[in-house]
Amino acid sequence: MNSITGLGKYVFAIPMLIFGIFHFMGAEQMAGMAPFGGVAMIYITGICLVLASLSIFVGKYDKLATVLLAVMLFLFAFILHFSGFTSQEQPAASMFLKDLGLAGAALMYAHSSAKDNSIIG
Repeated sequence: MNSITGLGKYVFAIPMLIFGIFHFMGAEQMAGMAPFGGVAMIYITGICLVLASLSIFVGKYDKLATVLLAVMLFLFAFILHFSGFTSQEQPAASMFLKDLGLAGAALMYAHSSAKDNSIIG
């Protein structure tokens, strides 16, 4: 059973890596959603997603990375998608719930699976 549950970190990190790559591939299209800085903000969040996933893969600074990832995902949920959730627009509500769920998963990883407690204990 541990071999199956051990795959969870990869199942969590791989989509973060792919989302980060998508930020580089589609920065121009995503820039309209970014409240501060347009394309530059898309690149910054892409870098954050890629670095968080790499940190999870390697196990170095993974607790810090997943806590910061959770903060970023909460900000995405409430700054970008919450208005659509309250108006019950289907795509925005789905994105809000996705980001909220991923933030929760990042916090669960930080709490129970993170290996490197050197910066935050």
